[in-house]
Amino acid sequence: MPRTSDGRERLIEAGVELFSQRPYGSIGVAELCSRAGVNKGSFYYFFASKEALALAVIDRHWTWQKGVWAGILDGPGSLLDRLRGLFDATAQMQVDAVTGTGWVAGCLFGNLALEVSSQNEPVRLRLQEIFDEQIGMISSRLASAVESGELQSVTDVDAAAKAIVAQLEGLVLFAKVFNDPSQLDALWQNSLALLGLTPARA
Repeated sequence: MPRTSDGRERLIEAGVELFSQRPYGSIGVAELCSRAGVNKGSFYYFFASKEALALAVIDRHWTWQKGVWAGILDGPGSLLDRLRGLFDATAQMQVDAVTGTGWVAGCLFGNLALEVSSQNEPVRLRLQEIFDEQIGMISSRLASAVESGELQSVTDVDAAAKAIVAQLEGLVLFAKVFNDPSQLDALWQNSLALLGLTPARA
């Protein structure tokens, strides 16, 4: 039997893995416990419900993803270089998923939003907060680029950031539906248009 802290961590890790691969509704507590190597009878010692585990999984995945985004968006190069780096990293994750499993994984947050948010208010609200944070991360970098004079074509950084995040999420969804990571190839050109830029100006 794993130690208490190990059991909770293993359940979260199992949740990240399973919720990234399959519909939330198709995954039961027994399967989560089996994947985690935790006795089924101990599940409710760690989590009050599958929803509580899902919220912990969402938080864990966002902690990881937020670190990836910050590392790229605060890295070297121009804002456009960093944005393109973010898009390239997103596309590569889907390519890696296809290579490993044969299927595009999509976005854990988007997958849960489509399946669960109309039926589960706590999950919907947490996902909303995360999408707002994503928009804020892009918006703050756009604002800095506008202030420095690097980006002069954007008049509403919040609207532009929201459009970029929506486009990113939408094309990841298309990649999942078509099981084709190349659906994400349009990210760069579309984002330039959202920023009022052409490839030549970029």
